[in-house]
Amino acid sequence: MASQDCDALNMDPDMELLSDEELEREAEGFKEQGNAFYINKDYAEAFNYYSKAIDMCPKNASYYGNRAATLMMLYRYREALEDSQQAVRLDNDFMKGHLREGKCHLSLGNAMAASRCFQRVLELEPDNSQAQQELKNAESILEYEKMAEIGFEKRDFRMVVFCMDRALEAAAACHRFKILKAECLALLGRYAEAQSVASDILRIDSTNADALYVRGLCLYYEDCIEKAVQFFVQALRMAPDHDKARLACRDAKALKAKKEEGNTAFKEGNYDAAYELYSEALTIDPNNIKTNAKLYCNRATVGSKLKRLEQAIEDCTKAIKLDETYVKAYLRRAQCYMDTEQYEEAVRDYEKVYQTEKTKEHKHLLKHAQLELKKSKRKDYYKVLGVNKNATEDEIKKGYRKRALLHHPDRHSGASPELQKEEEKKFKEVGEAFSVLSDPKKKSRYDSGQDLEDDGMNVGADFDANNIFKAFFGSPGGFSFEASGPGNFFFQFG
Repeated sequence: MASQDCDALNMDPDMELLSDEELEREAEGFKEQGNAFYINKDYAEAFNYYSKAIDMCPKNASYYGNRAATLMMLYRYREALEDSQQAVRLDNDFMKGHLREGKCHLSLGNAMAASRCFQRVLELEPDNSQAQQELKNAESILEYEKMAEIGFEKRDFRMVVFCMDRALEAAAACHRFKILKAECLALLGRYAEAQSVASDILRIDSTNADALYVRGLCLYYEDCIEKAVQFFVQALRMAPDHDKARLACRDAKALKAKKEEGNTAFKEGNYDAAYELYSEALTIDPNNIKTNAKLYCNRATVGSKLKRLEQAIEDCTKAIKLDETYVKAYLRRAQCYMDTEQYEEAVRDYEKVYQTEKTKEHKHLLKHAQLELKKSKRKDYYKVLGVNKNATEDEIKKGYRKRALLHHPDRHSGASPELQKEEEKKFKEVGEAFSVLSDPKKKSRYDSGQDLEDDGMNVGADFDANNIFKAFFGSPGGFSFEASGPGNFFFQFG
């Protein structure tokens, strides 16, 4: 038996004179020392002594089995797998060898191979509870793999992450499961977690194409497209047939180019072209949330330049839906709301911005929107006179003349009591509006949003619109409304 267990041809030259029995005894001594270190959890030293035992007797299955157990404790599962496989090649009835081989396969995510090993253990020892439990673990991993595959096809990335987390409980060293989890974390926008998983793998294996791809994917989705392309190219160097890296690299380059074309067109003032280019860029990759949020915001900026304000608001809303922290989109939408006199919505957006970034500029924008909102809730005297907010003194006078004559009570003396009352109210509002907008001091206070009641500028219930009318058109008796037909009147000066 000794001649079968020990091979003197592989021994150190100094040991060539030792007999097979002496070699066996010395190898056993090394094994015992290895066992002692293993019990004390000094696995590095245990590994060294088991290796010495193997060097002396390279055909002893138990030595490989013990070293495999040590390597497993050192998380060196691939080396442990090789030792376990060598152990069962030397002795196919070595139950512990099959069990350890199965555990290594399981830790590395090879559930099918692990199942075969555990089934072999149960052939040797039908009541082996450890093998029974590990076989169940292998079956669970196979089930989680199937669920993850279905989840990925359905783009249910949360389900895939859940399945991989469960599978990794038994297959802690499986890079394939970790990569799939990391890829789905990236697709869910959980970039820091995805980067962490990929970086851990690259520390162990810097040439891992899948990990390089995931690192690139995270950078790509964080709108660091140039750096992302570098990682995709590196992944393709390691694995030229890596389809995912190739497609991601293609999309990243196309997205970067189209976005830059749009930016150039915008800077050159070619807004129609810029709008189309940003629209084309948005079709390249719907999954790139951050870049698409920026593209929507860019298109909104172009839309506002083209006076497509409602469309611009819609694009800003899409950008915010993709990235709720995107301050620039809130600012752009708020400005569009201001331009369309939707002041409550503008205030809400500026409040959000100010809560996020408490700068002087943002505070000023918020105060201005709040002022415009306050002004919008009172009577719009410019609207009452039918003039715009930049109307000249002459335009204001013309506006008053037209509206005062239109709503004067004498013009509607033959109308129903209800209509007379309504026209009298409008006539008074026209007088109020003119009294404010024709007075530089009152107009200034009105335009700045201040209360006209301050400093005795009362234009309330005691206001007499007839006095304004008389002052504008001349002394009483200098004008009259006369009928020119049923329901028609004209104004006549005396």
